[in-house]
Amino acid sequence: MSGSTSTSANDSNPALYPAGGLKPLTSLHLGSQSVHAVLPPADLWERVRRGFAMPDLDTDLVRERELWYSSRPDYMARMTERGSKYLFYIVEELERRDMPSELALLPFIESAFNPQAISSAKAAGMWQFMPATGKHFDLKQNMFRDDRRDVIESTRAALDYMQKLYGMFGDWHLALAAYNWGEGSVQRAIKKAKKAGTGTGYTDLVMPMETRFYVPKLQAVKNIVANPESFRVTLPEIGNHPYFQSVEITHDIDVSLAASLAEVPLDDFRALNPSASKPVLLAAGTSQILLPWDNAERFQSNLEAYTGGRLTNWTAWIAPTTLKPADAAKRVGMTEAELLSVNQIPPRMRIRAGSTLLVRRSASIDSDVTEHVADNGYLSLAPDVVLRKTVVKAGKRDNVASMARRFSVSAQVLADWNKVSTSATFRLGQSVVLYLPAKARAGRGAKARGKTAVARAAKRAPVKSAARKKPVKLARQ
Repeated sequence: MSGSTSTSANDSNPALYPAGGLKPLTSLHLGSQSVHAVLPPADLWERVRRGFAMPDLDTDLVRERELWYSSRPDYMARMTERGSKYLFYIVEELERRDMPSELALLPFIESAFNPQAISSAKAAGMWQFMPATGKHFDLKQNMFRDDRRDVIESTRAALDYMQKLYGMFGDWHLALAAYNWGEGSVQRAIKKAKKAGTGTGYTDLVMPMETRFYVPKLQAVKNIVANPESFRVTLPEIGNHPYFQSVEITHDIDVSLAASLAEVPLDDFRALNPSASKPVLLAAGTSQILLPWDNAERFQSNLEAYTGGRLTNWTAWIAPTTLKPADAAKRVGMTEAELLSVNQIPPRMRIRAGSTLLVRRSASIDSDVTEHVADNGYLSLAPDVVLRKTVVKAGKRDNVASMARRFSVSAQVLADWNKVSTSATFRLGQSVVLYLPAKARAGRGAKARGKTAVARAAKRAPVKSAARKKPVKLARQ
């Protein structure tokens, strides 16, 4: 056979291919590796397999992890069943970013695909973000929500982070090591290896045992997904289509009511909306909810037809002063037990001034929680200890911030004690009110921080007559 390309009679007919129009594909084009299947796979697992693009790791640790996972079919079943709700979305995002599909399996390693998972080091969500790292990648964490648990936001942040790490190291195994161990730690390990004249690949570096096992775990799960039959593992069927879609909410609504209107079991609703830790969804802070694909339309229809009165029984309340939980509960018309439970306040604590609490909405309140409160609400607690009122004289150039640092109290609380703003400056000799532990002495504490006018004044007359009265039980600041 000659090396020329043959064509059919139809291919040679110029009328079928007008100038500037479609051209016939040559055998070279047809043989190109860029040609994709005409139909997408019906099974999401097959789509994941087609997207594998990371180099394989073949070590004894991988074999050990394969045995560990494959010998625990119940654990694998629970893990993959949870993941079935989120995998399609993650795979879509990976393909959109042209990232390896193996990364869709990483939540198996991080959290067993549990968006409510929290580690002993306070990492949270299915991608296990530490609080500081989460904030760096714009994951909001406040009184009402924790985006480290949010399906869409945490996935966005995790993929952003991994793209950044791959850009730093140019190697997916090292990028994953950095995701687990920290980029600085991996950089130092590489620098140390170069200095010692050893290899700088993932298997060459000296690293903690957790990080040493990290990529082998992912490789083991990848191998099981690639060929489950050889490991005698049954993967649940996952259709290659969206599991959920987002629905906008325009008013605060109770979680239980939202689930009811969507005709979704409460546990399933929470699995798709895990960032909402309270019994209410605040429209100003959580403008959309995720619902199973077929339930989104039902929710909207049922919401429009709803005639059951108010959508939520909850609102936000800001403590005007430091309070005992019992006193705060009395002010808002709740039992102390309910206030402690819904706000997750441990026993023997006081609620500091400025704290945001979730409370029962009274009949006179119809407005939703504002965006500022929804995004910035916080709960600050203090041990219930005996404090003594102390009055000291301000020195030259003293202000709220400087005196708060000197006496180790919160600037906001010190400002509240003295009915001034946090940016206020005190006049020379102005009386400044403090509440300090009964055994502490303002003069001695100030002297230890420098011989200022405040220290001298406190040493001469640290306490007015009010301080000699019976100690007042207030919160330590």
